[in-house]
Amino acid sequence: MKVKRNTLLLLAALVWGIAGANILRIGLAAYPAYLTLWNTLLSVLVFAVFQQVVFGKLVKKHTARIGAYPDERLFFLRFFDRKSFVIMAVMMTGGIGLRASGLAPEAFIAVFYTGLGASLLLAGLRFGQNYGRAVSAAV
Repeated sequence: MKVKRNTLLLLAALVWGIAGANILRIGLAAYPAYLTLWNTLLSVLVFAVFQQVVFGKLVKKHTARIGAYPDERLFFLRFFDRKSFVIMAVMMTGGIGLRASGLAPEAFIAVFYTGLGASLLLAGLRFGQNYGRAVSAAV
């Protein structure tokens, strides 16, 4: 299945956005019993660290990589490189394993998943924004 170059940005937006919304949903569902100013600040810290260190850079890097592709149809999974597929697989496996094992207390799930999910969702929104810009520039 091959798609236009700019469609890769849309696919990245959907994948990161859906993953982020799902993780954010899990965190927010666990949050009511642990809603304190301290926990909220910790969630904001998790969000900021992931934006600064991982997802902000990832969006810029992949947008530039996709923009450098030739203007031809490309295999639809090329919205990620190998490293990103590994990051996503490790995050999913780790998250599922952490929750299933019961090793992480519910308060941790609430705080960490809320910050991480919001950061992932923002990455998806930024990919969507980059898609919109690419489509507008192509017209």
